[in-house]
Amino acid sequence: MHAASVRRAIAALRDPEWAVRLATALWLIWAVIVWNVVFDQVIVSAGRRYIVAAELAVRGTPSAPPHFEDMDQWMRPAVTRALWTASGSAAAIIAIGLSAIHFCRGSSRTAPANTNPQRRVAPCALSPTR
Repeated sequence: MHAASVRRAIAALRDPEWAVRLATALWLIWAVIVWNVVFDQVIVSAGRRYIVAAELAVRGTPSAPPHFEDMDQWMRPAVTRALWTASGSAAAIIAIGLSAIHFCRGSSRTAPANTNPQRRVAPCALSPTR
């Protein structure tokens, strides 16, 4: 790539509308990733608790003879809990992200009229060092 084409590509990244679309996409991707991680962690945790309970049930105790634990009694509530927890986490990320984008976008629209629209920078963005 030539230096001029690199400069054009970097300049295109500074377009406010493109930056808003990119930021929105990144926040949504982040929410999807967090949803998957939280869902998986809740299910794995419930599975581990079930394995411990099943092992203890098979060994038996002096007060209870050996028996088998029903996996559905452990995992069905875990799926519901995982759905709610993961969805709540993702919803919080989306709300925070879209609110931040809205705040930054709204503050860049209220820049003074004598400034170049291409050079407007939201106050939440870093200022150039030059």
